[in-house]
Amino acid sequence: MLADRRFAVLAFALLVVFWGSAFGAIKVSLAYAPPVLFAGMRTLLCGAVVALAALVWGGRLNLGRDWRVYLLLAFFNVALFMGLQTLTILYMPSGTAAVVIYLQPILVGLLAFLILGEPLSAAKVVGLLLGFSGVVVVSAGSLSGVSLGTPLGVALGVVSAVSWALGTVYFKRYGERLSMLWAVAAPFLVGGVFLTSLGLVLEPISSISWTGTYVASFLYASLVGTALAWVLWLGLVRVGEASRVAAYVFFVPLVSVLLGAIFLGETLSPLLLVGAAFVVCGIYLVNKPSALSRQRSAKSKDPEADH
Repeated sequence: MLADRRFAVLAFALLVVFWGSAFGAIKVSLAYAPPVLFAGMRTLLCGAVVALAALVWGGRLNLGRDWRVYLLLAFFNVALFMGLQTLTILYMPSGTAAVVIYLQPILVGLLAFLILGEPLSAAKVVGLLLGFSGVVVVSAGSLSGVSLGTPLGVALGVVSAVSWALGTVYFKRYGERLSMLWAVAAPFLVGGVFLTSLGLVLEPISSISWTGTYVASFLYASLVGTALAWVLWLGLVRVGEASRVAAYVFFVPLVSVLLGAIFLGETLSPLLLVGAAFVVCGIYLVNKPSALSRQRSAKSKDPEADH
């Protein structure tokens, strides 16, 4: 049990670092490549690499039985979320983009309650709102004195967050029957082909500047920020309550801001500490066992309780 908990903590820590650092890599990459082509090539490379791993270690694809599940995961998690997330980061200030995209845990909490029947206690609601408030506080520095983005940018960010939440809840409901590696590989291959094809239609491939900086940031965003991170993410969603797992992604903007200050020379505001306190308190409340779950746990440990 202790080993499982330590593994979960390590997986969450790696996920937050991978996604937090990928945010900066995406911003760097978009200075050298158009958004749709970049999103398509990034997700296609992710799908190809994870597919190679799945062929060796991933078990059966079961495409005849599960093609609808793979297709909907590709639609929600790749075509909509990954594509629109890239556009949001490109067309909005990073602080505003983070606030809009990280509505996702709140949406997951609501959808998991409505679709999966997960409990939505008052403590969990307060915790999700506190976590989101932490994201807003951390992003406040980049919001002051700059545009909050266009209505189109906000709409793209909201749809991105909704699609990510739907993809998370859909995977939680139907993903148990899928191989973990194929649950990433197949949707990202399908979504990557779609986004790359769309990019080739909308954007000239000659507009990509293949500098060393771009190649390095592209590979990092594709392999670490997408392939490794999504295997960890879906693995954690599979074994835990979707709403509780999703709450931990509130840490991602904090790590992104911190790494941006270290590696990209961005300003580090004292508000980071305030936002971190909000996020930590929020995650604690989301994961705090309810009175009912404590009673059930006590009964399961005491076989004589029912006699």
